[in-house]
Amino acid sequence: MDILIRPADPTEYAPLGEITAQAYLQDGLLAFGDEDDWYLGELKDVAKRAAHAEVLVATSRTELLGGVTFVPAPGPMAELARPGEAEIRMLAIAHAARGRGAGEALVRACVDRARAARCTGVVLSTQHTMHAAHRIYERTGFVRAPGRDWNPIPGDDFTLLTYELTL
Repeated sequence: MDILIRPADPTEYAPLGEITAQAYLQDGLLAFGDEDDWYLGELKDVAKRAAHAEVLVATSRTELLGGVTFVPAPGPMAELARPGEAEIRMLAIAHAARGRGAGEALVRACVDRARAARCTGVVLSTQHTMHAAHRIYERTGFVRAPGRDWNPIPGDDFTLLTYELTL
C-alpha cells in the first residue's frame, strides 16, 4: 500500500480531528475516560494546532489514514521541547488503517522535518498503555527519557512517558 505523508489541507481538519478523537476514545487514552473529557476538544481542534504547528496527514489513494502534529520549536503547541528540539504530538491512526505503516511513516516524516530544521533532537509524550506506539518510536530510534516524564494534570496521578531522539 502506498502511503503519502503531506501537510493537512484545511478541508481535512474536521475528519482528522474525528479520527484523532476516536482513536483516543476507543483506546481508552483520555484521562477522564469519556466524551466529557476536556482533552477531547483539543484533539478535535486541528485548525488550532495548524495555526501554531505543522499538521501532517497520512493518506492512501482513497482515504485519510491518520495524522500527527509536528512542533518544530518551542511555542504554543510545545509541551516539553527544549530550545533546539522539535516535538511530536497527537499521533493518531484510524482503527481500520492500523498495522499498515502509516504511524511509522508519520513519525519518520517528523524526524526528517526536524533534521531539515537543524533541530538537535525530537521529543514526544506517550501513555503507559500505548504499546504499539512505543514499538514505532523504538524502531525509529527514540529512547525512553524517564527523567522527563511529566504530569499534565496537576494533582492527578496521570503521568506521561517521554521518549527522545538525539539528531
